[in-house]
Amino acid sequence: MATALLIFFTIFFLSTYVNAETPTFSRNLSPSSLGLKREKLTHLHFYFHDIVSGPKPTAVQVAQAAMTNTSSTGFGFVRVMDDPLTILPENTSKVVGRAQGIYGSASQSEIGLLMVLNYVFTEGKYNGSTLSVLGRNTILSKVREMPIVGGSGVFRFARGYAQAKTYKFDTKSGDAVVEYNVYVLHY
Repeated sequence: MATALLIFFTIFFLSTYVNAETPTFSRNLSPSSLGLKREKLTHLHFYFHDIVSGPKPTAVQVAQAAMTNTSSTGFGFVRVMDDPLTILPENTSKVVGRAQGIYGSASQSEIGLLMVLNYVFTEGKYNGSTLSVLGRNTILSKVREMPIVGGSGVFRFARGYAQAKTYKFDTKSGDAVVEYNVYVLHY
């Protein structure tokens, strides 16, 4: 009887072990398995309003290094932003989203910002979708290019680039309006 039980449990254990699925860390999928269709290229055009002055700024300084005030490039400052994105350069123009994130002076030799932000869209078919930017912005260059590294909603699996061109900069207040042309591949 003990031998029969031993054989039964051995067979049961081996059959359970052989039939059990081994957990996997990763697997290959086709885009269609996630409901993704054909990839497309979208061009977005808007104006970014970075307001650092006045009673209701849209970007505020949250940190600085001991040397920031003596640095010719402002090296070491960090700002958090929630800047409106509009269709036209006027601040009264229709708002289509927000630029939310941080930027900081990351160069000691030129005015170069590290930009880490999301474009959060609030209008039309892009309402609720985002694009993520992570890149260098040398603000004194005529045209700057920063990578789009991802997105959400309509922009899942997004990749592309954003071109920035200063439309207006007030040297007294530090306020700026920047024209953006964004080219993004997404499904």
